[in-house]
Amino acid sequence: MFPEHKYLIVECLRELGYKTGMTGYGVNDAPALKRADVGVAVSGATDAARAAADIILTQPGLSTIVTGIITSRCIFCRIRSFLTYRIAATLQLLIFFFIAVFSFKPIEYYHPDQHIGQGGADDEAWPRFFHMPVLLLMLITLLNDGTLISIGYDNAIPRRTPERWNLKVLFAVGAVLAGVACLASLLLLYWLLSSWHRASVFQTWGIGGLSYGQVTTAIYLQVSITDFLTLFSARSGPDWMWTVPPSPILICAAGVSMTVTTILANVWPKSSPDGIRTLGLAMHKPYALSVYIWIYCIVCWIIQVIYIPAVNFLM
Repeated sequence: MFPEHKYLIVECLRELGYKTGMTGYGVNDAPALKRADVGVAVSGATDAARAAADIILTQPGLSTIVTGIITSRCIFCRIRSFLTYRIAATLQLLIFFFIAVFSFKPIEYYHPDQHIGQGGADDEAWPRFFHMPVLLLMLITLLNDGTLISIGYDNAIPRRTPERWNLKVLFAVGAVLAGVACLASLLLLYWLLSSWHRASVFQTWGIGGLSYGQVTTAIYLQVSITDFLTLFSARSGPDWMWTVPPSPILICAAGVSMTVTTILANVWPKSSPDGIRTLGLAMHKPYALSVYIWIYCIVCWIIQVIYIPAVNFLM
């Protein structure tokens, strides 16, 4: 068989729509190795074959190719999880703060007769629009990115069939995750701002009213925890989240980040970074507010987990 014969066989298979792989070691294999989708030069191949190949085996035999396929499919799963989470987290933060800034005016929820003299709740009117200190936003980004790095070491089960990119499903899943998280944040923000109203959820449950500093810190905690939990939803792919258990590294990284976030949200001193009032949730009544927010985030996370397989099935 001449070099052009091998080249034409590979070319015919490609024109028929097949993904082709070619193995070889000699100079006469170089054209086919170059033309194939994946050219594999076996151990002891000539320099020409090595230069034309995509993969060079360093050990005798072809069984190493199977290991390469399995490894590449695991890497694909981790990349898909990373992209899904980045889409979801970016959409959630951008849409939430965009809507919150233009739609929620804290001053409209402020009632001086109810606030002043309530155990140091608020001694001045609430701001004209909702916004968060840059420092808290930077903490959200820093801790989230630190946790996201660990997804490179996450558990991944390779599929029996080749992986293919489906951008529609990727963006649909990211949009659903972002939509659930964003709606949860907007709903909580409304409950927090209206906590002094008699018919509000907080008054109905007997939690009581909140100062604006507590509102700011509570939103920081909810957005952060929701982002961390969304990472576990995004890594599941088309399967249920518990089909592939997360790796110990990912669990430890997320646990440390969520612990640090919860501690900061509870012990944050009364201050005004960037002119925005903040107050630790454990520094004023209701002292168990962070616990309620955690429960709320877990419920929203369960909703995310339920919807992901449904979205993949419909798409």
